[in-house]
Amino acid sequence: MKHFFSLSLLLFLFSCRQNSPQVQTGILQTPNNSWKALNNEASQLGKKAWQPMLQYVANLHQKSTHPATYPFEYEWEEIGPGYVYGPAFGHWDVVHQIIDVMPAYPTHALHQLYNNVKNQESSGLLPGSIWMVGGADVPNMKVKRDKVDWNKKDAGHPPVWVFAVQGYIDQTENKEVLDAFYSALVRQNTWFENARKAEGEGFFYNDILLKKGESGIGQGIRFDMDEMGPWACVDATSHVYLLYKTANRWPKELGLDNAFFEKREIEPENFIQDSLFSNKDGMFYDIWAIKDSSLKQTALENMWPMVVGAATEGQANRFIDEYLLNPKVFFTEHPPASVGVNDPKFELRMWRGPVWNSMGYWAARGCLNYSRKDAAAKILEKALDNTAKVFNKTGTIWEFYHPLGGSPKELGRKPHTNYNVPCKDYLGHNPIIAMARMYKLATEEENPTLN
Repeated sequence: MKHFFSLSLLLFLFSCRQNSPQVQTGILQTPNNSWKALNNEASQLGKKAWQPMLQYVANLHQKSTHPATYPFEYEWEEIGPGYVYGPAFGHWDVVHQIIDVMPAYPTHALHQLYNNVKNQESSGLLPGSIWMVGGADVPNMKVKRDKVDWNKKDAGHPPVWVFAVQGYIDQTENKEVLDAFYSALVRQNTWFENARKAEGEGFFYNDILLKKGESGIGQGIRFDMDEMGPWACVDATSHVYLLYKTANRWPKELGLDNAFFEKREIEPENFIQDSLFSNKDGMFYDIWAIKDSSLKQTALENMWPMVVGAATEGQANRFIDEYLLNPKVFFTEHPPASVGVNDPKFELRMWRGPVWNSMGYWAARGCLNYSRKDAAAKILEKALDNTAKVFNKTGTIWEFYHPLGGSPKELGRKPHTNYNVPCKDYLGHNPIIAMARMYKLATEEENPTLN
């Protein structure tokens, strides 16, 4: 049986209540709501071998946080000081960072959520990366900026921020924040309906047309073809289902009518289960791969129906057992590989094979949705073991990792640029503390009652 949003409730058990507040450097902090609390948690979480890495990540969060400045009302956390393109905020990177700090420092997490929705366009578009002043000093690369800038027209990002909002509410029981976030959610739903509605049913990301990485999967194998149309993408359709599901839930907390979104939630769920799943393969695909089997590819993004709770229990278990836990597909030395090692397009570059720890987090979360603690624990333990091993050798956190256990330095990033290795000190796709928390939940003998 699937338990949507159950993980945020479980994490509540590991969070602490706020004591009498005091203000330090403009940020609300208490002994259990601070950078110190995050560092203390990291020093006690998971295996002993993980703790130096976890404490490094906790300190890196604080190092990556800057005072409030345009266009943010609150302190803002950059993707990571080692990001090759300089200081940036947003995309779905910031959601991973929010989830990472949430139980120990909920005030900072809430501020990042406010920063994220504050610059929503009138169309409902939530901007992808917001590029801040500054930039890295990389030879032969012009990445210095003297003004803040972001794409305001045709590039959003995966709307998984609603997971983080729900996590904050479950932890703090502060439902007053829903007023601001529900209106942002409705506007973003409207934007997807107007700008990303696919031909027929479902939704798409502009990667299929413009290849701008809106899906969060830069240069992914699913979008290699040219002359593609606005066809239903498995990830975009799943993410919009998540928005509808959330928009069906939040009005009940606000005393508002939810009839419209209750109906809208059912439609993409049925479409995903009936039209984006191959019974023969036990795999979800984009609509074009369902219609033309020669276009089927074993990309990890195919897991999103399971992550958002749109898959049936049978579909989820097949995906978990036949793919996520299969060493010949995603369950590599450092799991999960971004492309199945059995896929002809697997290579050691960017999202075409290497491991992004954020996807391990989402995969494990999807397993817990369907009461598969065993699978979540296996994925998380193996990923954290290898991340810690690499940290001990290199002293840093990498943008992405070698799926076969090799050095990140052996991986390609973007060979057509002058920077072709993963970035160091990169937080945006490394919710490692959150992964260690989830591992603790997954390995407990009993879980509390799920909502």
